[in-house]
Amino acid sequence: MVKQYDYLIVGAGLFGAIFACEAKKRGKRCLVLDKRKHCGGNIYCEDIEGIHVHKYGAHIFHTDNKEVWDYVNRLVEFNRFTNSPLACFKGELYNLPFNMNTFYQLWKVKTPAEAKAKIEAQCKAYSHISNPANLEEQALKLCGEDIYNVLIKGYTEKQWGRAATELPAFIIKRIPFRFVFDNNYFNDAYQGIPKGGYNVLIEKLLEGIEVRLGVDYFKERSFWDGIANKILFTGCIDEFFDYQCGQLEYRSLRFEQKMLEMNDFQGNAVVNYTEREVPYTRIIEHKHFEFGKQPVTVITYEYPDNFELGKEPYYPINDKRNMDMFKRYQDLAQQKKNVLFGGRLAQYTYADMDDTVEAALNLVKKEFVNE
Repeated sequence: MVKQYDYLIVGAGLFGAIFACEAKKRGKRCLVLDKRKHCGGNIYCEDIEGIHVHKYGAHIFHTDNKEVWDYVNRLVEFNRFTNSPLACFKGELYNLPFNMNTFYQLWKVKTPAEAKAKIEAQCKAYSHISNPANLEEQALKLCGEDIYNVLIKGYTEKQWGRAATELPAFIIKRIPFRFVFDNNYFNDAYQGIPKGGYNVLIEKLLEGIEVRLGVDYFKERSFWDGIANKILFTGCIDEFFDYQCGQLEYRSLRFEQKMLEMNDFQGNAVVNYTEREVPYTRIIEHKHFEFGKQPVTVITYEYPDNFELGKEPYYPINDKRNMDMFKRYQDLAQQKKNVLFGGRLAQYTYADMDDTVEAALNLVKKEFVNE
């Protein structure tokens, strides 16, 4: 029996939207479902007084992959936003990433040689640690006590909800230092924000494609499974398999949003708060992503949160227990011949947007290799 659609795409985020767009180009009949009331997944922006508010945390597109950059720029025009966050610790501001500005703010050193000598001297105190037992030991060995205590310890403990001495060392594999006065957070060649916000990008990708919002695939699963030849699933892989191998662990986030009757609150898009005693990890001021001149501003306090069913999963906890569990889910996924799995939740990974675009395009190439 001929089915109504060639592909049912579960999830209208960036991965699903790219796959749907590319499948449509190849003449495929696609239906996209999303349980939220909007498209775009976590890159969705809400328009408030002309400010494009990143509803699910700051999203800055950056990549070294020219193919990926050219792909998104064919759809929308990007601005020249450069991510230069600040860190606030006990009322003092420090530039990020760790560069000569940071080292001057910490120690008043003015040359790369002075900064390197200071870091080496502090690291030397921990050179006896040959096999770091936890994140704290790993970080102290890599950067010394000042950078660790001021800029890493409190922020990391808030983010993961545990003391640094209880976190595995592998979370910090290296600490990048830049011995130049450069506050550009990313090393990538290409960086920016879509002019008009990320909704413009998603709308271009889903143009001419049937989308149904506010639809929970799992509530009528047998019906949705029956209307398409294949499914692309971009949700949580453990939920797809009814948690039969266990529930994968995540950290979640909680957002507190405020509109302020002023034209500028903090003078920067992102300010991190690295003290453990400050409950939020950062404040985002959205108008700075697009150089807004509005008479009001919108800020978002971002709080780390424990994950439980019903909350949004953000950061996978990629320890051995969870990765072993995910491997079992991957084995189950390979047995589903008519189901494709893609996106950060189905792959149980933290993925930047350029990684998501690349992964979606690679799946397209694999799926339509003979077309």
